[in-house]
Amino acid sequence: MKNSVVIKGNKYGIIVMLDNTMPFEELKEAVASKFKESSKFLGDSAMGITFEGRFLENDEIRELLDVINENSDLNIVCVVDNDKEREEYFKKSVEEHLTEMSGNEGQFYRGTLRSGQVIESETSIVVLGDVNPGAKIVSSGNVIILGSLKGTVYAGVSGRGDSFVVALEMEPMQIRIGDYIARAADDNSKKSKKKKPETKIAFVEDGNIYIEPLNKEVLNDIKF
Repeated sequence: MKNSVVIKGNKYGIIVMLDNTMPFEELKEAVASKFKESSKFLGDSAMGITFEGRFLENDEIRELLDVINENSDLNIVCVVDNDKEREEYFKKSVEEHLTEMSGNEGQFYRGTLRSGQVIESETSIVVLGDVNPGAKIVSSGNVIILGSLKGTVYAGVSGRGDSFVVALEMEPMQIRIGDYIARAADDNSKKSKKKKPETKIAFVEDGNIYIEPLNKEVLNDIKF
């Protein structure tokens, strides 16, 4: 069936619409074909993914993720799912992946940080939500935000200049990594055309903080 697999973009990742009647083995072939032909368009960004259109068992989801990994350059960091029965499974999967990325230990916070809220952590921290303007995260390690960063982040406050900050949408008021500080550029962004959110990573190199799109090449260069 031609439209058995449809890929749509959302604010932070992609939605994969699946046919509800096709046998699963045939569906896997359709997913492989769709992602292979769309690989150049999708690129190699890190993003979240949502499956819609049919109920999938945990094993089926894992198989589809393997198929996507084999037929594209995407780095799927999390699966967004509304099924309460699978919520804990995905939470554990995300935690295992991102804890490894953030230094094999870390803290998790689920929810949006609003203006005036501050989170402090003696380890790396993963935030499953947005960081709004006026909110602040202070971490001795790395900071990973599965949402938009529009507030302030201090990473590596204990002096770790090798720490990094990752966000699915990177528009911080200020980022500090170790002893280095970067502030939001004062431009005419409000007047310019709104760009599609892009997962980015902030890190220190040669005494400066750089913010670049997060892809496999950058990940290979970063020392975790």
